[in-house]
Amino acid sequence: MNRIFKRSYIMYVFAFAFLAGLMILFFTMEVNAGKWVVKDYNKHLYSNGELLAAGAITDRMGTVLAETVDGERKFNEDQKVREATLHVVGDTAGFIATGVHSSMKSDLTGYNLLQGVYNLKKEGTGHDIQLSIDSRLCVAAMEALGKYQGTIGVYNYKTGEIYCAVSLPTYDVYNKPKDIATDKTDKYEGIYMNRYFSGLYTPGSTFKIVTACCALENMTDINNRYFTCNGAWTNKVGNKVTCNGVHGTLNFDQALQHSCNTAFAGLAAELGNEKMQATAEECGFNRTFYVDKIKCATSYYDVTKAYDIDRAWSGIGQYTTLINPCHATMMVGAIANRSGYTPQATLIKGANTSNESFMGSVQAKRLDKMLRSNVEKYYGDHRFPNLLMCGKTGTAEVSGDKPHTWFLGYSQRPDLPLAIVVVCENSGGYGIDLAIPIANKVMQKAYELYVLAYANLGEEN
Repeated sequence: MNRIFKRSYIMYVFAFAFLAGLMILFFTMEVNAGKWVVKDYNKHLYSNGELLAAGAITDRMGTVLAETVDGERKFNEDQKVREATLHVVGDTAGFIATGVHSSMKSDLTGYNLLQGVYNLKKEGTGHDIQLSIDSRLCVAAMEALGKYQGTIGVYNYKTGEIYCAVSLPTYDVYNKPKDIATDKTDKYEGIYMNRYFSGLYTPGSTFKIVTACCALENMTDINNRYFTCNGAWTNKVGNKVTCNGVHGTLNFDQALQHSCNTAFAGLAAELGNEKMQATAEECGFNRTFYVDKIKCATSYYDVTKAYDIDRAWSGIGQYTTLINPCHATMMVGAIANRSGYTPQATLIKGANTSNESFMGSVQAKRLDKMLRSNVEKYYGDHRFPNLLMCGKTGTAEVSGDKPHTWFLGYSQRPDLPLAIVVVCENSGGYGIDLAIPIANKVMQKAYELYVLAYANLGEEN
């Protein structure tokens, strides 16, 4: 009897181990099969490391950006469209990791756990994907950025859809430069990287939006304060943060309009490490955002152990502070919505995304007025005709090179709910002279495409 019991016990152990192994196998298959099937060794999808079989990729207007024709991957016939959308569409060899050809391979090939890529093999086409970008706006952004390396992103703060994510330098996928790997002039630096999703930049004065938010949260008298600018903020031991001018006496709104370093360095120093850190993290710093399956670079802010002079520099967007451009557009989107919330960014047209929180509604409403006042009373509405623009420029000092120039803002027009970021790397100069004209060109194109075109259509009908 004991022998039978022992044998039964052993059989039960083997049976349990077998079932456990099956469960682990099925779980591993479910989690990883989608990744395995789109590896470049799968001959149903790849030839010589190039993805051939996949669905069509179109922009928001239905323009084909890439498709498979007779077993060959084809891209849009217009070279400018190919160059302007390269970093979103991606290449077939997978050099551009955040491109749709890489980040959405499982969706693009129509893979599912039950049938694998059977339908793709049978029909020769996979699952089509319609993106939220507009290739016409992307071309306009690429042309506006011109000779500068950098990025332009346009984000709908009502839907979360990304209309434009242009990154320079770029290239034509049909005529890829042969010297990318050997070039030593830096003209191809980061050429495979979509700077809108993967870039991290010193924010310069655009960070004063965050410092202003912190002051609004923690200083009950901030709207009644006046600041005296004599050209620098100086701490008790004589360390200075120099200003971009001698502004005299300014109120809170005027301090932001003139981008007064004296005022904002002083505010950050007074607010302290704990409050500045808390507000920055509430505004999205040190938080990782995803755009569909694309992981954005994480914006960085850390003054937990900073001295007052370091914190003062951080308050004007210097010190060790870094910001991701996609995060930046969502942050101002939360202000544009006047609620402190904005939809998670997406590249898929019509996708439903959850809301992200960046600040309280009281702060958002006040910042909305301040950013509108920046354009109305300082930059001038003539720089943004018909757009009801709000925003903040930035000149970000970087070690050993010319500064980056920024514009970060949005339109208040209900029929044009778009936020925009412009970053011109190592361009020198000031945002008001360089980044604002670039932003205006892109937003005027958006106005033409989404406001005037529909108005004209209505008149015709």
